[in-house]
Amino acid sequence: MLTEPTMTKLHELRLAAMAKAWSEQQTDAKLMPLAFDERFALLVDAEYLARDNRRLKRLLKDAQLRISSACMEDVEASAARGLERSALAQFTSCAWIAEHLNVLISGPTGVGKSYLACALGQLACRRGYRVVYRRLPRLLEELGLARAESTYAKALARIARAEVLVLDDLGIGTLKDAQRQDLLEVFEDRYGKTSTVVTSQLPVSKWHEWIGDPTLADAILDRLVHGAYKLTLRGASRRKEKAQQAD
Repeated sequence: MLTEPTMTKLHELRLAAMAKAWSEQQTDAKLMPLAFDERFALLVDAEYLARDNRRLKRLLKDAQLRISSACMEDVEASAARGLERSALAQFTSCAWIAEHLNVLISGPTGVGKSYLACALGQLACRRGYRVVYRRLPRLLEELGLARAESTYAKALARIARAEVLVLDDLGIGTLKDAQRQDLLEVFEDRYGKTSTVVTSQLPVSKWHEWIGDPTLADAILDRLVHGAYKLTLRGASRRKEKAQQAD
């Protein structure tokens, strides 16, 4: 019989999932009546699904999402929260990524900004997009270190390659002159080419003041804010609600 040589070749071709599915077919009496084309389609589906799952696992690992369990299916849509169901459906389609648009999420602490941002990132990974998550203070630290180590251009290039960049906690602390320039470089590289999701406790109207330098603030916000989706989440702190429920 040709089973063993064929199985060996499948593994050499790195078609392990197809080999496993073929082996299982040999012992499944329900599949025997199927035509060759139907059984072959099942084998191809098994390999395709296995590779798709491996790719998703790799994308999620590279993304380093702060809330790895976040997913759009668990995001609560309500007018009271400032998140309409129609807007949620629009984000779920991922058209904003294809159109290289940004999503800006503001609101007080604990209302679910980071969860929504990570859910958008997780969905992007599921659709095959490269995602990178960073808290903005940490990203600025990384770029400062890269400048000191003469790897600044490489660090910027890594960020630019992300089809979706999730920047959490904009507005924390005070920016230094070099950090303002870093922000401009990041958003200049991404403008019109990729998408960025930003969360902040500050309303968008206060971002110009937070950046500090009027000229750089104009340049940064021109690349980030114009044409972006803007969400202002409202409501009580979900962390506080969970703590009260636990008590």
